[in-house]
Amino acid sequence: MKILVLLSRFPYPLEKGDKLRAYYQIKELSKKHEVVLCAVTDQSVKEEWKAEVRRYCSALHVLKLKKPLIYWNTIKQIFTSNPYQTGYFYQNSIRRKIHQIIQSESPDHIYCQLIRTTEYVKNIHTIPKTLDYMDALSKGMFRRAEISGGIRKVLIKEEGKRLAEYEHRIFDYFNHHTIISAQDREFISHPQKDAILIVENGISKDFFDYKPEQKKEFDLVFTGNMNYPPNIACCEFIVNQIYPILKKKKPTIRIMLSGAKPHQRVTALADQDNVMVTGWVEDIRDSYAQAKIFLAPLFIGTGLQNKLLEAMAMGLPAITTPLANNALEAVDKESVLIASNAEQFADSIVSLLEDKEQWQSISGAGRKFVQKRYSWAGSVGKLEHLMKTN
Repeated sequence: MKILVLLSRFPYPLEKGDKLRAYYQIKELSKKHEVVLCAVTDQSVKEEWKAEVRRYCSALHVLKLKKPLIYWNTIKQIFTSNPYQTGYFYQNSIRRKIHQIIQSESPDHIYCQLIRTTEYVKNIHTIPKTLDYMDALSKGMFRRAEISGGIRKVLIKEEGKRLAEYEHRIFDYFNHHTIISAQDREFISHPQKDAILIVENGISKDFFDYKPEQKKEFDLVFTGNMNYPPNIACCEFIVNQIYPILKKKKPTIRIMLSGAKPHQRVTALADQDNVMVTGWVEDIRDSYAQAKIFLAPLFIGTGLQNKLLEAMAMGLPAITTPLANNALEAVDKESVLIASNAEQFADSIVSLLEDKEQWQSISGAGRKFVQKRYSWAGSVGKLEHLMKTN
């Protein structure tokens, strides 16, 4: 097939979950199909990033959003029922370019990642289309509203309502639908939501093959885009709630918070002796390799967390929340440890640090679980089969 892929971000470098999912899906699809990529972006894209992605595409179109129109089109959503983020990513000039590309390329299938892109192609009915919801964005917004205050809480909750209604409405414009986990599918309020196919994330073989040379200088590590609210909340939970409990038993414990674009709330957590905030690292595997345990205290957000898959693939015992594990579906005390509050996290950390056999058991079982359950070839194979079912 010739597949036109429409994204709301350029899929490289891989510092965000949606970019990582898009990159590996494009890479796998390109092995059997022709991929035409249209990436809408509000950021400048370096030539070396284009060169990396172009290896998997027969045509690459980077469609730059005009900043004045970003704000204008976002504000205009006040007078519609659409989510503000669909306005943010939509511009008429880009819609015309996308339609010209579709007319010129005559793709066999159109694949949209996230509902942010759907306004561009929703009224095209002559070509089969698949929408990757990826996450239940509305549920993520409602969870963020719960921990916000003032006018911010009101605005986030309103966006959640708009997203929920739009997730329902846009369903009928597409032939097929995918999402990252069964948990997220349950939050899509459409009577035919059970028809949404679960297409999980995978894990790159590079994480299994990586041979670390670094010493385990840190006891704990958390990774992710450090400007993303759920990740900021994780960092603060680790340092402000788990860390004080740990210090009583492990005064020299060291923590690494590693990932791109750290928010000032994250950089403020840095401590010269015990807490390190790295910022962008060229190879995130180096951060995993320097730590003994991976923490993912995710209480908000949605989707399957690739950071968990990556850490477990590299043999790091992972401690996470019931919310995150609902998507992961690992077995507590076998391939992962589950904790619901700071005290439980601290107890599990101390147990792993003091019990070498338990550390090795969770490490080995977690690695095997990810290796068996999650692969890009397997997940994209399901997507490919769905696309062929017109």
